[in-house]
Amino acid sequence: MEKKQLRELVESKKDQLLELCQQLIRIPSVNPPGEMEAVTAFICDYLKAHGIACEILRPTPQTPNIVARMGRLGGRRLLLNGHSDVVPVGNLEKWDFDPFCGEIRDGKILGRGTSDMKCGLAGLLFVMGLLAEEKADLGGELLLTVVPDEEVSGAWGTKWLVESGAVTGDACLIAEPTGYFNCEIGQKGSCWIQLSVSGTPAHGSLSPFVGDNAIVKLMRILNRIEQIREIVPRYDDEVARVMEESRAMAKRLLTAPGAQHVLNHCSVNIGKISGGTKVNMVPDSAYAEVDVRIPLGVTSEMVEEKLLLIIKEAGVDGVEYSFGWKSEPNCTDQKAEIVEAVAQNVQEVWGEPLNRTYQWASSDARFFRYAGIPTLQYGPANLEGVHAYNETVDVQDVINAAKVYIGAITDYLG
Repeated sequence: MEKKQLRELVESKKDQLLELCQQLIRIPSVNPPGEMEAVTAFICDYLKAHGIACEILRPTPQTPNIVARMGRLGGRRLLLNGHSDVVPVGNLEKWDFDPFCGEIRDGKILGRGTSDMKCGLAGLLFVMGLLAEEKADLGGELLLTVVPDEEVSGAWGTKWLVESGAVTGDACLIAEPTGYFNCEIGQKGSCWIQLSVSGTPAHGSLSPFVGDNAIVKLMRILNRIEQIREIVPRYDDEVARVMEESRAMAKRLLTAPGAQHVLNHCSVNIGKISGGTKVNMVPDSAYAEVDVRIPLGVTSEMVEEKLLLIIKEAGVDGVEYSFGWKSEPNCTDQKAEIVEAVAQNVQEVWGEPLNRTYQWASSDARFFRYAGIPTLQYGPANLEGVHAYNETVDVQDVINAAKVYIGAITDYLG
């Protein structure tokens, strides 16, 4: 069956695709707490009903990873990836609808996870089901991984699958939310800095003459911590071109003035502070956590060097630091074959060119890229609802994403 016919098949069966989206949304799979058994069983039942072999791998009892395979062994292997967990809904009073209703209104699907990323995941499942039903003779292997913990950093999901050798491939397509006009080919890294400062306790009435105030010492460091943003990235001309396109896209999507600068600078957020015992005591300890996101062209080593310089310039003793989380920025060549395949199909389906940009946050894509697998993210989304109240996705975006997926799969595998 030709690609055009496969797209027509998606169109003719779009109601089944939308119903699959609704069924996934109606299964609460909030993480934390991460109760994933119901959604995992549903996905496995769907795959098996379409004759697709799948298995569940559990690095821990609470983290079921689905691995499904179809196609021809011995050729190239295309990885498809998605996560089945969603972030918490927050204050229910701030939702205009039941976050797990899955209803369709005014051309939109409603509910938590519609954009991030159950409708993108549904698109992957749906096109695999269609290819299986049509007994498509793929020129290689299609391998789908559905992980349970992307929203909590993915230690026992994609990270474990890749690092354990359970999955590998020649390229990877992830259905994370990007919007129809954009794909993500790179992202920032992270350094979560933990700072501990010790002092000497005393009666508060004698400060600052007696005792050594740990909070004051910590503030000397935190008052300088923004200097991390001054680190100058180093990258080649190709990355520079994509970076400027990404900044332009961020300016379009983010309404805050100057927000596009997060892409080519470190971002620094003092997210947590604690210290002291009671108000009339000089505190002998203080603690802070700082979230630093690292752009391409900067490394965690460069951030650590800057941190040490800041501590030295602050003239503070009794300081200890560690990294609660550390990951490096990563990217895929904008002309990688899988990127070109998705771009070609976006042009054919939407009649628009695909923007290829870097992401200001991070996702499981980094684990595939660290393993040398060219990886991009492309999925249906209304980005303003991701991790927010009243999350939705446009019906047409979901249908067309499935058409893009089925076309890119057949183009890449033959």
